[in-house]
Amino acid sequence: MATTDNLKRRGLMFILSSPSGAGKTTIARKLLAGDGDLRMSVSVTTRPMRPGEIEGKDYIFVDRPTFERMAAEEAFLEWAEVFGNFYGTPKAQIKAGLKEGQDFLFDIDWQGTQQLYQRAEADVVRVFLLPPGIGELERRLSSRGTDSAEVIAGRMARARSEISHWDGYDYVVVNDDIDACFAKVRTILQAERMRRARQTGLVDFVRELTAGG
Repeated sequence: MATTDNLKRRGLMFILSSPSGAGKTTIARKLLAGDGDLRMSVSVTTRPMRPGEIEGKDYIFVDRPTFERMAAEEAFLEWAEVFGNFYGTPKAQIKAGLKEGQDFLFDIDWQGTQQLYQRAEADVVRVFLLPPGIGELERRLSSRGTDSAEVIAGRMARARSEISHWDGYDYVVVNDDIDACFAKVRTILQAERMRRARQTGLVDFVRELTAGG
């Protein structure tokens, strides 16, 4: 007899977006560390590999002609150019994983989110993280101590632009406490996994329950 814990289900694409400094990277790491069914989506990029990065784990590194050919062949679910480099989500491995019940975590901006949603609406869950205040966001960016005032001003302008797209998401969580924020995001993930439309094994399970003895 099957149980609701081992019923076959379709995976989902779990998107986390936020302005820089709102805690997205920390929340993503905590989710991945504590959930064996969640895997980070690995993007294809034309950006050069940085020290410590691993091919196939951090990114799939390709040259620009290869990326352009893949884009022309519609091999990406979404792709974008950021600071002169291309980034794209490979379609084939994501589609195969979803069919097997694998969940994927995406760390992308609102433009990538929009593309993914247009291509695969039923499989996408969109979560946007907001800082508790714009002053707190600026303090977090300044406290890193690695950027000039000009760079921080540029990031703040971009943050305001990103925040303006909050209403394009299914869930919006204010990150005023990292543990509380993580608990909310994890609850969203768990609830979305239980959506009836994703529980592909329910039909046979219910048929078994209602079969005449």
